[in-house]
Parts: sequence; C-alpha cells; structure tokens
Amino acid sequence: MDDSRPALSQVEGRIVVTAAVIERDDRFLVTRRLRGTHLEGYWEFPGGKCDDGEPLTECLRREIREELDSDVDVGEEIYTISHTYRDRIVELHFFRCDLRGQVRAALDQEIQWVKRSDLHELEFPPADEGLIRLLDQASKGTNER
Repeated sequence: MDDSRPALSQVEGRIVVTAAVIERDDRFLVTRRLRGTHLEGYWEFPGGKCDDGEPLTECLRREIREELDSDVDVGEEIYTISHTYRDRIVELHFFRCDLRGQVRAALDQEIQWVKRSDLHELEFPPADEGLIRLLDQASKGTNER
C-alpha cells in the first residue's frame, strides 16, 4: 500500500486522521485527549487530523512532533476505519511507528506506556475498538506458537 498518498479532502464532515501505534516491550504509547477537544478524556494512540491534501505519513510525522516533541519512523498501515459520530465522520489510519528519541508531553497531555493486556481497561474512542481487538489477537497468536 502506498502510504505517501495524499489524504482525502476534508469534505462533508469527513475528517482524515492518522495515529501512531508505537510499541516497546509489549507496551503501547497512548495519550489522553485534552479538555475542550472532541472526545476529551478518552485515551488514544497519538496522532491527529490531516491538512487538506497532506500525505498521511507526513501528517503523522508532523502530529507526533507537535504532540510529543519527537520524530518517528512511519511503518506499515495496520488498520483503517471510517467511523460516524453524531457530528462528524472520522476516517482513521493507524500506522506502526518507531520513535526516534524520547517523548515529551508538548501539549501537557497525559502520556503512558500500557501493557498490551491492559489496553482494554482504558477508555478509547469507539473508532479504536477494532484496533484494540487486532492488537489483542496478535498477542494471542504469538502466545499460541
């Protein structure tokens, strides 16, 4: 899949978003959505909204720099979903990423590394449910070998 393709236009209430799935030692980096934002208080994989015509991978690199004051190597796209909320449609693209350095909460958001087995205990946006299941299944597949 060509992950350098431009994001789709932000038309008719559709918002294109990228998110980084960053894993270290079977723990995933998650952040808490800030007060005053859509879905405030929910945990999420870091990332954000693409600018009109911005390539997905460039959007993700920019968002990680803005949110976590770090650079990432963007890998494969592992999950995509279009989810309809009451006031918007979110097209969400999750990519495996590797950090190039330490993270810092540039927006004063909460950050934590969460064990794969504990992801389901946090409150994520509804659009993330499929990804959480996928990550959980990947763990079970690895353990059964």
